[in-house]
Amino acid sequence: MKLSTNFVKDYVDIDDDIKKIADDMTRVGNEYDSCGKLINATNLIIGEVKECEMHPDSDHLHVCKVDVGNEILQIVCGAPNVRKGLKVIVALVGAELPGDFKIKKGNIRGQESNGMLCSIAELGLENKFLTDADRDGIHELPEDAPVGGDPLKFMEMDDGVIDFELTANRGDLLSILGMAYELGAIYDKPVKEIETSHKEDGEDINKSFKLEINTENCELFLAKRVENVSIKESPAFIKNRLIASGIRPINNVVDISNYVMLETGQPLHYYDADTLKGKIEVRMAKEGEKLTTLDNIERTLSEDDIVISDGTKAIGLAGVMGGLDTEIEETTKNIIIESAIFNPVKIRQTSKKILRSEASSRFEKGLDPVRTYMAIERSCNLLEKYADAKVVTGLAKYDTTSKEDKEISITYEDINNLLGLEVPEKEVLEAFRKLGFKYKEEGKNIKVYVPTRRLDISIKEDLIEEVGRIYGVDNIEGKLPLLPVRQGSYNKVPREIRNKMISLGLNETLSYILVNDKEASKFTLDEFEIVKLLDPMTEERNTLRYSMIPSLLKIYEYNKAHNVKDVSIFEIGKGFYKKNGEYGEDSKLCVLMSGEYYLGVDNRKQVDFYIIKGITEELLNYLGYENRYSFVAGNISQEFHPGQTAQIVVNGKQVGIIGRLHPTVSKEPVYVMEINLDILLEIKTGKMKYKEISKFPSIKKDLAVIADKNLASEEIAKVIKKASGNLLKSTDVFDVYTGENVEKGKKSIAYSLEFEAQDRTLTDDEINDILNKIIQAIEKQGMEIRK
Repeated sequence: MKLSTNFVKDYVDIDDDIKKIADDMTRVGNEYDSCGKLINATNLIIGEVKECEMHPDSDHLHVCKVDVGNEILQIVCGAPNVRKGLKVIVALVGAELPGDFKIKKGNIRGQESNGMLCSIAELGLENKFLTDADRDGIHELPEDAPVGGDPLKFMEMDDGVIDFELTANRGDLLSILGMAYELGAIYDKPVKEIETSHKEDGEDINKSFKLEINTENCELFLAKRVENVSIKESPAFIKNRLIASGIRPINNVVDISNYVMLETGQPLHYYDADTLKGKIEVRMAKEGEKLTTLDNIERTLSEDDIVISDGTKAIGLAGVMGGLDTEIEETTKNIIIESAIFNPVKIRQTSKKILRSEASSRFEKGLDPVRTYMAIERSCNLLEKYADAKVVTGLAKYDTTSKEDKEISITYEDINNLLGLEVPEKEVLEAFRKLGFKYKEEGKNIKVYVPTRRLDISIKEDLIEEVGRIYGVDNIEGKLPLLPVRQGSYNKVPREIRNKMISLGLNETLSYILVNDKEASKFTLDEFEIVKLLDPMTEERNTLRYSMIPSLLKIYEYNKAHNVKDVSIFEIGKGFYKKNGEYGEDSKLCVLMSGEYYLGVDNRKQVDFYIIKGITEELLNYLGYENRYSFVAGNISQEFHPGQTAQIVVNGKQVGIIGRLHPTVSKEPVYVMEINLDILLEIKTGKMKYKEISKFPSIKKDLAVIADKNLASEEIAKVIKKASGNLLKSTDVFDVYTGENVEKGKKSIAYSLEFEAQDRTLTDDEINDILNKIIQAIEKQGMEIRK
């Protein structure tokens, strides 16, 4: 919000330096980016060209004699429009212009020059505010400009501009009136009322004009009619205050609309009344409906857009941009003025698609219904004065808003407890008075009546903040908090998991929790609703992830694109969802592996299902779930390879998934594992049991089993364990083979079996006896031992 100090001084009597105003506003919580003069130039004076002759040695320079009041100066000027009798802006010797440009006495092609005749552009005004005449030459002042006077003061451009960075809740400060109330509170000055008086004549507007509201997204809609407007240039004070506020002047009618918006904070829209059909309808757009907006672009609308219609077709996007068909033109004579309040969320959504503007930013933050009425009457007042308009009798209106002050009860104790100091009761009441809030004391309780212009205040904590701001945060003494101290708690399990994964040779990564909405439902068959952001910065990151696999897959693809083929990464993070109308989040561990896995010095192995399965087993064993988990084959989702995917089950409860990604997702073999830590860690592990390491050597035997190709290795391992008894220490797969010497539809799985006893060294006879039992059990199940 750019604040014109001349503009705000119309409503509050302040004479302080602009820097002090900016600093005092910051002191009460309103930070600014910059402050300074609208025209930042020094040593300027109004002059009159008494003589103008061509330079003897140039075909475009002129040698001018310029009266500056107390002397006649010779100045060489190259502007094509310089001439005798012209009133001009003169930068005297010693003047400093924007761009660190200093005016010095000089000699131009043999002719002395004592200053410079200036254009508005040379004084630092932005190009968008310049007229064609100002772009082509020096600025021409009117005949009544006083020679020797201050040109900036004469042109009413001696203005200060403060560019504020306002917080999102202070929509009231997007108006001169709002700023006036804020400054009035700071300096204890009353705020003057806006002049809204005007004459009305003719038949009541309601007899010839119909207003129809067909959506709950319009709370308030006012319409007035003015006739016989004269479209011309705006008065200097309107143009200059628009310029100081960053808005380009166009003509008196359009400028008045913008002027009132800046003044009251209420955006207005003007329609050429003769292009309407005596009716305005407010409704939601039809899906796919077309509208050509003022920028001459055809827009395709959706059912979420609020439109203004003439009863047959859309003629404007409510709160965002008008339609081309009802645009105010040079020939316009009769106008319908709109002043309304629309659903701020809908305006925000539409403006993001179409255009963010000064008007839409105000609608988005909410509007004061009292100002909605004030703005339309102020508009009529100015159109009558500066556009020769005749205001038609009556007001067409639709109104569902409340204009009652909000009543909030508060006590002195509430204020002091929250602020942490003793604010004198008199100072509390003074703060409310300065803010323009009515109040009523009832013992130690105060009833405060907050006016509708302060939409940001709704609870007593908001009032306490206001007291603290106006009383002065500098008056709040710093104190150490007095709090009961209690022993803290720390969940060390995530750190232990992290350390274990690092010890297994994986690298930790941190990824975005935001993904595309199309990715959010992948890599799972769980039933849930995705959680989309209301205001995403980009459509590529518009949804909170459920599975972490999409996030890690992006990291893998980034590394692959940079020629890093060996990737073993993990992340502990969150997954988000909505189930049964409730939002929730789970802690998850996700692992992704591809390429070669480092097993030690000069020992690397290509990542396969068994590598990532082994890492999962190491983790589950470490956490105390040994012999309580299994890997159940099955299809998880279409993003996984159907033959190399399993559910991770602990105590009969699914806690995660493991498998290879489908070749349509990644052409290279990529393996992933994801465990829901919240579900896993709910399963109690019980006390750790100590088992002494055997003093006797173990014996290893290898066994290859030929089985059906679709039979899971886990099923074969169960048969082996059952037949071996308690002397079998471990069963590990070290080879899977299909091809020559193995029947079609079969596979050979080689197991390394380790046997051990706690009380003796096992004999060959004992081992052979166990192996025979294993072979018999294998063959009984229809499998065979590979010779």
